Amino acid sequence: MRRIYSDFAYSDAPRAGCWWDQTTDLPQRDSLNGAHTCDVAIIGGGFTGISAALHLAEAGVSVAVLESRFVGWGASGRNGGFCCLGGGMLDNAALEKAFGRAGRNDWRKAEMDAIHLVESLLQRFDIDVDRHSDGETQFAHRPRDFEEMKQQLAYYSDSYGLEARLTDPGELEASGMNAGFFGALTTPIGFALNPRKYINGLARAAEGAGARIFHDTPVTGITRSHDGFRVQAGSGQVQADRVIFATNGYSSEDLPNWLAGRYMPTQSSIIVSRPMTQSELGAQGWTSGQASYDTRHLLHYFRLMPDNRMLFGVRGGLMANPASEARAISRARADFDAMFPAWRHIETTNAWSGMVCIGRDRMPYVGPVPGEPGFYTSLCYHGNGVAMASYCGVLLADLVRDKEPERVYPKAIQRPLSKFELGRLRRAIMPIAYAGFALQDR
Repeated sequence: MRRIYSDFAYSDAPRAGCWWDQTTDLPQRDSLNGAHTCDVAIIGGGFTGISAALHLAEAGVSVAVLESRFVGWGASGRNGGFCCLGGGMLDNAALEKAFGRAGRNDWRKAEMDAIHLVESLLQRFDIDVDRHSDGETQFAHRPRDFEEMKQQLAYYSDSYGLEARLTDPGELEASGMNAGFFGALTTPIGFALNPRKYINGLARAAEGAGARIFHDTPVTGITRSHDGFRVQAGSGQVQADRVIFATNGYSSEDLPNWLAGRYMPTQSSIIVSRPMTQSELGAQGWTSGQASYDTRHLLHYFRLMPDNRMLFGVRGGLMANPASEARAISRARADFDAMFPAWRHIETTNAWSGMVCIGRDRMPYVGPVPGEPGFYTSLCYHGNGVAMASYCGVLLADLVRDKEPERVYPKAIQRPLSKFELGRLRRAIMPIAYAGFALQDR
């Protein structure tokens, strides 16, 4: 198995301090042993794979999920827990140029439908995810960014039919959002959740529908046979008619070979504080439970959780070793202290990192693997996979059955991923790009 980071990135070490792991237990699941058969084998136990497994099983399809560690081990169980608009990075002009006005509208509708899908799953299966936040709020870290926000009101109305609202700089403190920003814009859709509780509940629902989920079952090879595919995994093998690859930022360059050079994993790091008292929250003037992020290209994302712990995340890691991990966490803490100076004495009890996955064309891909009949995949959610990966799993459940998707299937995510320049050496591009982003953020 070929991957573009060192083994450290794919070990348990980067997620060792993950706060979510302390909030709920996962059930014990067996690893794969012996010979099994199914209609569809799914590689990866995150939002994409488990959503696909649930909806396939509900349609009467036999499914086996092969997870190398445990459900939610990857990005799905260690992200910031923002269920929000997003998944792609193209603006309306670029979407219209490539896919027409209808294609643009389909993508924007899919973004909203993805959030509504998660809401419906939480309600249908009675999954408690510590939900909070009335939509999502973006904060201007420069005065000119707030001026640009004023122009965004028309964008949200035109793109989503939503009435976004502005908060002037002078109103932030009274709104419990005092952190040195120059205004804010809130979109009234989306919410925050505990991602481990969500993926755990989704997996229980999938098993309840008949899906089989195997832990500690790394896939080591796939061969075609006269009656489908033989998937070698762990100490066993699965004979399947079709295969879904749902590994996103934890993919390899050769499973399948087509993926080589077509996805870019980049690191994101998160710290979580101890619970704070009301007086400590008041000292900073931040009491809002909004799911929040700022206008930087290398953004910060943060939210005060229901137990008064502050979650704070940063983008930008490009290396994967113990030293780089320590630097990323240290930078996150320094940025936290700069944004919330009254909390410099507040201990950080948890810290971890994981992979965000981006595409060369800045959009996800959902569909068959080109040149590989019987293989399907979905990946590249650009740091917004809670809703979009769940949605794309539903699309895969239809596509793998040769069924026209019942939900909107935008042309923007039917375009196969392009290759990055430099192929396996594509990470060399990122320091240059990140240096440019850092300059723009000043």
